Amino acid sequence: MAAADLMKSLGNFDMGQLNDFNSVGSWPSAVKIIIWILVFFGCLVPGYFLHITDLKSELNGVRSVEGQLRSEFEEKFLAAAHLEFFRLQQRELEESFQTILEQLPGDTEIPGLLEDINQVGARNGLTFQNIDLQPEVRHEFYIEKPITIIVSGRYHDLGAFVSDVADLSRIVTLHNFSIRPKTGDQGDPGTMLTMLIVARTYRYNNEQE
Repeated sequence: MAAADLMKSLGNFDMGQLNDFNSVGSWPSAVKIIIWILVFFGCLVPGYFLHITDLKSELNGVRSVEGQLRSEFEEKFLAAAHLEFFRLQQRELEESFQTILEQLPGDTEIPGLLEDINQVGARNGLTFQNIDLQPEVRHEFYIEKPITIIVSGRYHDLGAFVSDVADLSRIVTLHNFSIRPKTGDQGDPGTMLTMLIVARTYRYNNEQE
């Protein structure tokens, strides 16, 4: 019966009274209930959507962090899986580096290198006009020692000399070739050639900071 009374009072309610908030106290209970329901849902719905929006933003942030963590995990997992392989490669590189260092002559070995170059030249029938040690050139990990060489001989003998010097056990590189005919009192000019070449040998720079 209470429901019927509420509906009856609602039917007798003049909607124009909604504009007069001073008469709220005289509004029927049904109208008050409806107004309260509307106010409640009017506050609840925006709050709900705002809360959902915050949750979505938080979820997107968590997903982004999750993606980064997954990428980091995959990288670390791959690194861990290949750790032994990397260690093996490191040992091989260290051994190769040590082998190269052993091929670099020390200061006391330069005279031996010059002797080897002289022997190679003599074996190929060349005549040395000059072997001149140049000042050292320092680099970060190694020191370069240029040697200017001037030799005379036939074309094929010069070529064999260059090949044999490059095959020495010590690391020697050859640069700045210059070949010209040799003229003299005897023989046919042009039969003999004079070659100027710069040989560079290297040693480890153990004085680096």
